[in-house]
Amino acid sequence: MMTTASAVRWAPATTTHRLDMPTSTGQVDVTVRERDRVQPFLLLHGGAGPASVAGFGDLLAARKHARVIMPNHPGFDGTPRPGALASITGLARLYAALLDRLDVWDVTVIGNSIGGWIAAELALLNNPRVSGAILINAVGIEVEGHPVTDISRLSPQQVVALSFHDPGRFAPDPGAAGPTPEMIRANMAALAAYGGGSMTDPTLLGRLGELDLPVEVIWGEADRIVTPDYGRAYAKAMPMARFTLMPGAGHLPQVEAPEELLGLIWDLGQA
Repeated sequence: MMTTASAVRWAPATTTHRLDMPTSTGQVDVTVRERDRVQPFLLLHGGAGPASVAGFGDLLAARKHARVIMPNHPGFDGTPRPGALASITGLARLYAALLDRLDVWDVTVIGNSIGGWIAAELALLNNPRVSGAILINAVGIEVEGHPVTDISRLSPQQVVALSFHDPGRFAPDPGAAGPTPEMIRANMAALAAYGGGSMTDPTLLGRLGELDLPVEVIWGEADRIVTPDYGRAYAKAMPMARFTLMPGAGHLPQVEAPEELLGLIWDLGQA
């Protein structure tokens, strides 16, 4: 069982790593926030941006005594993105290089939405530093009858309605401080560059059968961006995967129900 929360707070360390990529991408700067204890986790955000995993990263560090590595995908939140870096597989290779630079081992990769897609591609690289993956409402595969909802033409209110079990708790506040319209446009441009219009790769589902790692697929029951049946297809495609449906959450369980999500991850790890 999980221990009670520690009263200690860890100040995040933020660094920028310049990584040499073995392709035409060349050098890439990656901004990384870390909460550093012992067990390493690579925590990958989705299209909602780095803020959508920051609070969960704090919780994971405090409760699991973990080293939590949270990169900004280049192009998000004002960070630079080389034009040649324009795919999820490119991001997976970038983060494999980051793990090499940080010299961490036995890493569990956790990803939400496109972060889950990146986690799957990183696992497929057979990087010896990665020991497991947790996909939370991931996109990336094509499932007949269960398309990924195209949010590019939706209003923020519509996206919230599709994303949460209880949308009223997360209604946009026009008076609250938040990202500028320019930053939102930049984030959406980066998301489109990485995921394309469909947020899927038609080859991914077949390639997942090659995975030789334990994978937990966790799905918010109320997700209307990618349905639970989409998640079940994801898990079914991987030989060592297990699917768990999470009530009281939608597309962003780490935002909507972080305590419950962490408890679930902890319980699955002990099973």
